[in-house]
Amino acid sequence: MKTKPAVSEKQRLFFIIPSLMRGGAERVLISLANYFNQLNFETFIVSLNTNTPAYPIDEGVKVIYILKRDKNFPGHRIFYVLQTFYKLIKLLLEHKPVFVVSFITSANIWAGITCNISRTPYLVSERTSPNRTVNQFGYFHKRLAALIYKKAAAVVVSAKGVEDCLLQNEAFKNLDNIYRITNAVPLFNPVSSEKVHHRKFILGVGRLAYVKGFDMLIAAYAKARLDDIDLLIIGEGEERANLICQVYNIGLRERVILPGSKTNLQDYYSQAEMFVLPSRNEGYPNALVEAMSFGCPCVAMNCDFGPSEIITNWHNGVLIPRNSITAMADAIGRIMIDPELKAELGNHALNINDTNNADRILKDWENLILKQVYKSSKIGKKTNGILTHPKDAIVIKP
Repeated sequence: MKTKPAVSEKQRLFFIIPSLMRGGAERVLISLANYFNQLNFETFIVSLNTNTPAYPIDEGVKVIYILKRDKNFPGHRIFYVLQTFYKLIKLLLEHKPVFVVSFITSANIWAGITCNISRTPYLVSERTSPNRTVNQFGYFHKRLAALIYKKAAAVVVSAKGVEDCLLQNEAFKNLDNIYRITNAVPLFNPVSSEKVHHRKFILGVGRLAYVKGFDMLIAAYAKARLDDIDLLIIGEGEERANLICQVYNIGLRERVILPGSKTNLQDYYSQAEMFVLPSRNEGYPNALVEAMSFGCPCVAMNCDFGPSEIITNWHNGVLIPRNSITAMADAIGRIMIDPELKAELGNHALNINDTNNADRILKDWENLILKQVYKSSKIGKKTNGILTHPKDAIVIKP
């Protein structure tokens, strides 16, 4: 993607996240760092934990790792807290970024504490349901998070449901700096003509965690009794052993395959008979957006949050009641016996490429961040400062 420089001289931007492992938030943050690197910012990705990045990072983007959590000794948590605080505050004071963007609640807390101490402007982004994060905090921790979010230049959420859930919390109800920017359709490599599986298959994609609901997908697949179609679940995670035991116990070891993480997801999306999102909880499901972008018919659990803001039921996909294995099995079965319905759902799903266009959504991020950089720097055309087009740095609050 070609972009014109947004600043006349390099200014530093920090992007802070807990890790760079595979996940929707990680993909979005890396895309943003790459994008702002092309806008003539000097961009840094600060990962609180050491791990190998799951997505390509442009050569000009600098990556800094805070800690490698490989020690286990009495008081190690206090050690990590002190080390994280010391290294983050040292980085901010040394590099003096003009703005900080943080993703995911734990990174938001650390960024907020250190940015307030170093007087660095920042924004935070909640990437999943607050019921899994800040709403679970104790009184002190919740009040601290609320103060950090209130002092942020912006609190970015990807779904209206996330915003509503956050504002229902007493500690956060007075937030007036929330902005909604949905996730974009990511860029994939060209689709290969080589088959990824020797039989027709239904596809699930995501981290193998309880919250992703793959145990319900396996149960629904078994209930649907589709003898000529396999189930492939792409991803890795802590629930792998439990899912494998479930598959063995119901006698489907040859039909349900868990091949691990894959770098050629575009081939799986384009060859799948359908995609199923069985999540118990989401923030804004990237995998659903990705599958729809390839015209793959989709069935999604109507969980908190995101699916109901993406899918119009029985038009560009199918929404099923949360935690209903029977409804999931019925929807899968109905689509598979109705080729016209299957084709119609897939064709309408392709519209996600327009509604979640990457250029437009990255521009939304650019406008929001440049607006805050402009405000915090108090530099404009009159002083020949960093912004070459401050008039473009305007965001309309959703």
